[in-house]
Parts: sequence; structure tokens; C-alpha cells
Amino acid sequence: MRRGLIALWMLLGSVTSAVAQVSIGISTPSVSIGINVPVYPELVPVPGYPVYYAPRMSANFFFYDGLYWVYQGDNWYASSWYNGPWGLVSPVYVPVFVLRIPVRYYRAPPVYFRGWRADGPPRWGQHWGHDWERRRSGWDRWDHHSAPRSAPLPTYQRQYSGDRYPRVEQQPALHSEHYRYQPRSTVVRQHYQERALQRTTAPSQQTQQKAHRESSPRQQDVQRSNPPPRPQQSGAADSRPQPPERRGEDVQRPAPTQAPPQQRGPAFQDQRQPLPPGAAQREQPMPRSSREDVPQGKGASREPGHGQGQEKGHGKGEERGQDHNR
Repeated sequence: MRRGLIALWMLLGSVTSAVAQVSIGISTPSVSIGINVPVYPELVPVPGYPVYYAPRMSANFFFYDGLYWVYQGDNWYASSWYNGPWGLVSPVYVPVFVLRIPVRYYRAPPVYFRGWRADGPPRWGQHWGHDWERRRSGWDRWDHHSAPRSAPLPTYQRQYSGDRYPRVEQQPALHSEHYRYQPRSTVVRQHYQERALQRTTAPSQQTQQKAHRESSPRQQDVQRSNPPPRPQQSGAADSRPQPPERRGEDVQRPAPTQAPPQQRGPAFQDQRQPLPPGAAQREQPMPRSSREDVPQGKGASREPGHGQGQEKGHGKGEERGQDHNR
């Protein structure tokens, strides 16, 4: 188990190192570097360099060309505010004057700094390899008498400490309002351009989020007033009435409407004649109320007019009555 954890840790470390090598410039400021600067730090110029360092901090904390720089865990980080958020900087893009800071001004030097000259820069080529040294050739050769001026410190940030420290979305506007310095380094200019882009896009994103929040209750009301149809379970019979065109031959056609009594013609009149004497004893006619239940005989015939607006049993009963009368 222990060997497995060690192998996993080594694998993650190699992946992190590879990501750091391929990153370009300053990454999105969201990295936690494990240090906390609760108040604006004391910054002192490094003699002969356009760089400041923090002598009272137990961290490798610097200021150069308008940005704060921290060397922590074998990586360089940068931010426009003294307590971050911090962006990871690839070793290939670290400004030369940050690389040239003498070893003595690192307040928390790593172990591999031991044995190096205190008044000289760290041996970055030895640490990062020949490929880095080839790409950054000449980084440690310069005229100490022609060093550029130091960038002014953003001392306005002293009033923003503790609970007053601005949020990430507020920092670009405050920085552009109070700090007018134009950086010289390419990577620093890139950082400023990205922060300016974030400042312009943040209001539009907030407007979209506000519109989405306002429209959400309306959508909920519409959904409540118009609930979606319930899905029909497989195998269950559909009990809802279907339109007539879907039932085919099972459609029940409406029965013909009978004419009102006052419009009935001769076919609806009682055509029975008086019976001769003694016929009542042979067979009595069926009551009119039960004639509809009499089945039709094989030899029964229908007279003209029967069947229009009249039920079958009724007409057949009257025919049988006429046969008896004859």
C-alpha cells in the first residue's frame, strides 16, 4: 500500500512538472501557493537591480515591473496584488531581472541553492537543464551600470487588507484606476492585457447571469401553468378517447332521427280492421307495448313505407296483426 502511494505521488509530480514546462506566460490566476500575506508587505530595493524584496517575510517575495513575484516549490508565480491570486509562470518566460536576483535576497532559499555564490544569481541553467539555457542564452550577462529604473510600488494597496481585500473580479478595475505604470517586460504586458480583458468581459457576464436569474422564476411559472404530458407506460392501454378517424370500422354512426309524431305518415298509423265475431277467442292481438320484442318470422313481408324512421320489431308486429285480420 505504501509503495503504491509513493508511485502515485511520483506520477502526479511528473505530470505537474510537464504542465509547468508547456505553459505559456502567466496562467489563469487561481493557483494556491501556500503563503498568506494579510497586510501590505514591506518592500526594499535590491541594490543595483530594478527589483524589490521583502526582508521581513519568510518567503521568496519580490516586486518587479509592476507585478509581485514569488518563488515557491521550484516554481515562479506572479500577481498584480500582494496576496494573489497567483498565476504560474513558465521558467522560459520569467523576466531576466527576476532571474538575476542574487541568492542572498531569497529569504527561504531551496536546498539546491547551497554552495552557490550569495552575490550572484542562482544557477538556473544547471537546475533547469541545457534546453532552458539554450533558449535563455545570455540571461546572466548584462551591464550593471545600465540597469533600468525600478517600477513604482502600488502603495495604494495598503488600504486594502483583511476583510477589505478586493475580490478577484474587483482587482483589475482598482488596479487600473490607481496604478498607471506601463510595464516593459513582454510577459508582464501580456498579464496586464489579460486582466484588462477580464475587466471588460466581467460586466457582460454579470449582466447575463442577472438576466438568467430574473428569467428563471418566469420559466418556473410557465412550467407550473403548462405541465408537461405524462409519459405513457409501455404495455398500458390508452384509456383516452381516440378521434373517429383512428377507430376505423368501429366508429358508431348516429342512429337516424325519427320524425316527430305529428309528421308521421300512413306507415305509422294503426291499419288494423275490426275482427269478425269469434276471432277474439282464437287469438288476441299483442299489446302495443310488447310488439317491438316480437322476432321477425321467415314468411313476414314488409309493406311499402315500413322501415323509414321506424324500428324493425314494430313494423313486423303490425304485419302479423294484419295477417290475422285477413
